[in-house]
Amino acid sequence: MFSLLDVIQAMLPLSPALRTALEAALRRESFPARQQLLQPGQVARRLYFVEQGLVRGYALYAGREVSSWFMKEGDFVISVVSFFAQQPADEYLELLEPSVLLSIEYAQLQALYRAFPEFNYVGRVLTERYYVLSEQRAYQLRTLPAKERYEQLVQAFPQLVQRIPLKHLASHLGISAETLSRLRAKRN
Repeated sequence: MFSLLDVIQAMLPLSPALRTALEAALRRESFPARQQLLQPGQVARRLYFVEQGLVRGYALYAGREVSSWFMKEGDFVISVVSFFAQQPADEYLELLEPSVLLSIEYAQLQALYRAFPEFNYVGRVLTERYYVLSEQRAYQLRTLPAKERYEQLVQAFPQLVQRIPLKHLASHLGISAETLSRLRAKRN
């Protein structure tokens, strides 16, 4: 299991007061697979940390599910626009496996930023980390053929690729499940 406090501590040593306040604000919950954390029209009120499990973000386009991202143990999960703007979401957040998540409410996070200015550093580092990943994904979708996108995904996240159902992985890559099956067969 991944520890949120260990992840944060690796970025910034936590003062005892910040650690106590953070622990008090966090909520740990277990969820079954296929549980939806968010649906379009709802406002994302919580930021999640995956201790155990797998989460995907997806949207419906022309009646099809299009997976935009997957997050595993040790990752943070939010609907970015909905959470930070506190506006209705356009996407779904769904658990692909039974999961254990820690979460904090938007208002609690903002209160921690105000009470502990040093905690803003953690928010900035995480925002930068996930923004870079988002930009890399957007660049790959714009410039690389499907085979290269798949190869890069396998190289960067080999264990994750094995955990994601084929149809969700195919929608993430922007290809059909049949095309992905052929790419996998050629690779093996």
